[in-house]
Amino acid sequence: MTEQAPIAVAVAPNGGRRTKADHPAIPLSPKELGEAAAAARAAGAAMIHVHVRKPDGTHLLDDAAYRDAIAGIAARVGDGLVIQITSEALGLYSPPEQIAVVKAVVPEAVSLALRELCPTAAEETAFAEFLLWLKANAVAPQFILYAAEEFARLNALIRRGLVPWTDPPVLFVLGRYTAGQTSAPADLLPFLAPGLRHPGHWMTCAFGRFETACATAAALLGGHVRVGFENNLHLPDGRLAADNAASIAATVRALDACGLGLADAAGLRSAWAACLH
Repeated sequence: MTEQAPIAVAVAPNGGRRTKADHPAIPLSPKELGEAAAAARAAGAAMIHVHVRKPDGTHLLDDAAYRDAIAGIAARVGDGLVIQITSEALGLYSPPEQIAVVKAVVPEAVSLALRELCPTAAEETAFAEFLLWLKANAVAPQFILYAAEEFARLNALIRRGLVPWTDPPVLFVLGRYTAGQTSAPADLLPFLAPGLRHPGHWMTCAFGRFETACATAAALLGGHVRVGFENNLHLPDGRLAADNAASIAATVRALDACGLGLADAAGLRSAWAACLH
């Protein structure tokens, strides 16, 4: 058995839905995001997945707000975390609006939900042009996939030459944003079924108190993990986590118990660069 590569842990500290009414430690302002980023890095994270909000706390895609958030994070961690913004629409933004914000920010990395940005064949040309722009501007994409069928479609787009990388990073989402959703490790299996390409770099995220179990299963199968308050507020024993760093620490303890090491931001950047050459 070959030695397993270090595991990259990403933190998703806020998402686009939860507010301080759900948990007072959910970071929303640039200052709070910077503090959460510093704590996440200290706990073992290599990446932060960033959402920004309107003054009323609702989801926002805005270049100025993203620049402020990125500056707040970088002020605390420098290049110690990969800073990834989301292009998620949450039903509020069209694909052209999502694309325009990413182009205005030119972030280090961005998450792309295939079902939002390219839901049908009608969006394929604009999506392919956007991906070429990302490649030309050295913006690292991570394709967000909610079902094995979406992974199959991404692979078809790659084969047709509409995606300018042969093996881009992906994130497998185990479950949905629904009340009471609790993911389980077995939810990962359809993404890894025989007949589907095994991606060179993949992460997973999960909902509910079995987040750590799902993360550990993914890591043991060769994947990387995203945890945090976007999808789960609880520790493995069901207690409310004090903050995002506590969620990361629970995952890191589980990975360590399995003999798995951690990748830092430089390691994650190197791994993604190998996928996006």
